[in-house]
Amino acid sequence: QVQLVESGGGSVQAGESLRLSCAASGYSSTLSCMAWFRQAPGKQREGLAGIEYSGGTPAYADSIKGRFTISRDSGSNTVYLQMTSLKPDDTAMYYCAADTWRRCGSRWWSNQDNFVNWGQGTQVTVSS
Repeated sequence: QVQLVESGGGSVQAGESLRLSCAASGYSSTLSCMAWFRQAPGKQREGLAGIEYSGGTPAYADSIKGRFTISRDSGSNTVYLQMTSLKPDDTAMYYCAADTWRRCGSRWWSNQDNFVNWGQGTQVTVSS
């Protein structure tokens, strides 16, 4: 089992930036695909970005493309989500997810049902 711990959330003004971190432990040496999701109150969980833990070109949802960047540091078993130009609509609980043998693919990463390893989430609140 992989343990995932998110951090870096907070309350910011519109236009500001935040960087979320997701630290993996447990069977972190076998990580394959990692992804960031978010869920706003009353809405479905939305896949934002996915990245192969071994490296490669990340994939993004259209809703955040150009504003959010996913990256990973394999040395520290950490995946990041750099968020810029934040908007009030970005207010949500942000979650990290990981798989240990399947690749992200072009869209596989964006389906929450494909992941069994989740963090507890970190809250991001953007005020106007």
